[in-house]
Amino acid sequence: MFDKFAEFLFPEIEPFNSGFLEVSDIHKIYFEEVGNPQGRPVVYLHGGPGNGVSPEMRRFFDPKFYRVILFDQRGCGKSTPLAELRENTTWDLVADIEKIREHLGIEKWLVYGGSWGSTLSLFYSETHPLRVVGMILRGIFLARRQELDGFWGKNAVSGKIFPEEYQRFIDHIPEAERDDMLKAYYDRLLSPDENIRNKAAIRYFTWECTCCTLLPQKIEFDLDFDSKRDKAVIVEALLELHYFANNLFCASDNYILDNIAKIQDIPTTIVQGRYDICCLPASAYELNKALPKSKLVMVPGASHVIWEPGIQEELIKAQEEFKKLF
Repeated sequence: MFDKFAEFLFPEIEPFNSGFLEVSDIHKIYFEEVGNPQGRPVVYLHGGPGNGVSPEMRRFFDPKFYRVILFDQRGCGKSTPLAELRENTTWDLVADIEKIREHLGIEKWLVYGGSWGSTLSLFYSETHPLRVVGMILRGIFLARRQELDGFWGKNAVSGKIFPEEYQRFIDHIPEAERDDMLKAYYDRLLSPDENIRNKAAIRYFTWECTCCTLLPQKIEFDLDFDSKRDKAVIVEALLELHYFANNLFCASDNYILDNIAKIQDIPTTIVQGRYDICCLPASAYELNKALPKSKLVMVPGASHVIWEPGIQEELIKAQEEFKKLF
């Protein structure tokens, strides 16, 4: 296993500004700012969908140089209402990022995201390229069905690497429904029966967490609603399935690469775990090939999560290198 709080991260820090921004008649987004109020702005886009931000995420940036903006996406973390699926799509989140930028009076910023956060970073940058000075991306997910099927599908590549846990994942679903595992799990997360929802969330999230680190973790979720962590599991499973079962609300399956010309001139660093099973390295390689101003760092001995030491080290290096852009 690995030390979640590696020594080379920056010290713990508290926000100098935080609040809620009303982004629709339904949703209010929690945001916070840390670091130097006059520093170079960077927006941190968390994973999931539905993961939310944590205090540890503030520690990946030099607080003397950067003005770091973090926020909880719709339906998760401190944003309200929790687990709300209405008006909660990829394009709503893209619009929220721009509303936060305008609210804080920022002209341009560095965009930083991992896993689903890398996807959202690319969607945002392709929509508002003139507002982006650069991107730092980790664990690339290009929002294609082949990637979803490769991890969650009936014949998933990931199931060849973790066959025991994968069998438990598919055994939860009747064979007649296994042609679309994401829809089958999503239907159960929408069930009015709390017991059905909880069992599906346990099995779905256990499968995902099994594959996230280079060395498998022992995963235990009770989902008895006495634990803050277990409540967060329900929320993240629901929001992930809401997005994934709806194909990320994209008009085309290859939307990001189809629109890649819009961000050809944006300097980008891509940090990818060599043994990432959740988001296979081939996607990072394709993205690097499509972006002439990108740099791909394959991290040996690492998988998907941000807490693996090699991943952390390369992300710290990347934010140091991007200081030259400002």
